[in-house]
Parts: sequence; structure tokens; C-alpha cells
Amino acid sequence: MLVSTRGRYALRVVIDLAENANGGYIPMKDVANRQRISLKYITKIMPLLTKGGLVEGVHGKGGGYRLLKEPQDCTLGEILRLTEGTLAPVNCVELCSEPCDRVEDCRTLPMWRKLDELIENYLDSVTVADLMQRNLADNYII
Repeated sequence: MLVSTRGRYALRVVIDLAENANGGYIPMKDVANRQRISLKYITKIMPLLTKGGLVEGVHGKGGGYRLLKEPQDCTLGEILRLTEGTLAPVNCVELCSEPCDRVEDCRTLPMWRKLDELIENYLDSVTVADLMQRNLADNYII
């Protein structure tokens, strides 16, 4: 599976933060209620997005999270790489994978590399701002 539940939920959380941005911090319980995602699950996603520099959080009264980038500057590829680690369709095209002992004779490797390139380019071309536009977002399923 290319995108796990964690990745799909991360997209929903980031879109929610963008749509409800008010200059302050948004409590995750509010996001969890709107998105119908358990707060416990969201608390596992947020450190990945924070470490990746996409969001920042504040604990305590008035705390929550906010985006550090404008929605038009935040791509789906960026979010999914933070949560999934890789978008590669197969192990042999991952940057950090061990080279396969069949790489010299592999007839399918060029196809996998091209698919990987298509996936990366497409997900890097779609922004959170794109998904915030209802008429465009109707073409995307998360």
C-alpha cells in the first residue's frame, strides 16, 4: 500500500489546520472532532509533522498546532514523505534501499523508476491550497 492510514489522516489534519487558521494555535481535540479521527491517533502523527518543520505546537492553555507554511507552499508529497518515509512503489527504487542483486538484469526496474517519478511529481504538484478549493478537491479522494 502506497499511503497508509497515517498518511491519509495527516493530509486531513493539515488541510483542517489550513482551513481553520486564525493566526493562533488550533487544539487537536477540535481537529479530531471535525475530522472524526481519534485524538490518540492524531497525537502520533503530529510529532512527525513538527519534526519535519510543517507545523509547530504549544502545550497548555491556549495551545494547539498551527501550520508554518502557507497552504500553497505545502505539497501533498511533502506531507506524505514525513508520515510514510517513502512514496516508492517498490523497495528497489527507494533511495536508501540495498541494491538488488538482479539490478543489472531486471527488466521491470525502468518501469518501477518511471512509476516512482510519476508518483513523486504528481504528489509534489498538488498543494494543500488545491485541496482547500471545493471544486478542485472533488477530484481528489483522501
